[in-house]
Amino acid sequence: MASDAWEGAAHAGPPSPPLSAGADLRIQLTDVSKRYGDRTILDRVSLTIQPGETVALIGPSGGGKSTLLRCLNGLSTFDSGRIQVGDHVLTPASAGGNGSAIQTMRRTFGMVFQDFQLFPHLTALQNIVEAPLRVLGLPRQEAMQRAGRLLEIVGLSSHAHAWPRQLSGGQKQRIAIARALAMQPRGLLCDEITSALDPELKHEVLEVLEKLKSEGMTLIVVTHEIGFARRAADRVVVLADGRILEDGPPTQVLDNPGTDRVRAFLSRVLA
Repeated sequence: MASDAWEGAAHAGPPSPPLSAGADLRIQLTDVSKRYGDRTILDRVSLTIQPGETVALIGPSGGGKSTLLRCLNGLSTFDSGRIQVGDHVLTPASAGGNGSAIQTMRRTFGMVFQDFQLFPHLTALQNIVEAPLRVLGLPRQEAMQRAGRLLEIVGLSSHAHAWPRQLSGGQKQRIAIARALAMQPRGLLCDEITSALDPELKHEVLEVLEKLKSEGMTLIVVTHEIGFARRAADRVVVLADGRILEDGPPTQVLDNPGTDRVRAFLSRVLA
């Protein structure tokens, strides 16, 4: 259930610390392509994201949005092109392995998944402290203090000892965000983290993201929440059929799209 979440943390070990606070966190994808057999998932995607930007990735299902995040985090390989964060470069030869570039990127960007991927046998607090204890080697007291602060940030201090089965979907997702933040990343990759939630619970989770944005964290959010994209994103990127069709400020992309395909997509989403 939590295999992807643990894989991302377990292979982000101490030998490669996250980029320092003063480092250039610019993310640059150059001609990144990904194929499954005869199907092209990403088709020469090029994209640059500046430090502290919030970018909403929108588009039809199957367009390559989640795959793009997984390639950024080293959870999926890609076939051609390159991904660079600061001085660290992923190539098809290095992606999906345990090299220093992937370790650094996994430490620098936490990932939050659509289906929470909490460990069911651990309490909310234990879910948050597990990776700092086992991967970072933090003393237990320090890890517990960090987890306590993160529970406050996501508004769940009173649920520290609750089991995942006792939490609502929105609460589980906020714990998942806290768990990702426990590794002290410089940014978050969020993969449709509100798609399984009802409107009230979605609001709880999106409020946490807006708070992180206000604190300068880089956020790349795959979402169908057009209202959130309009309100909180610095840029909206539309990905369809593995290609970027639009990239610009929310008012430009959402209110005045330049392609028929994007206009049709938005008309369906906003209907």
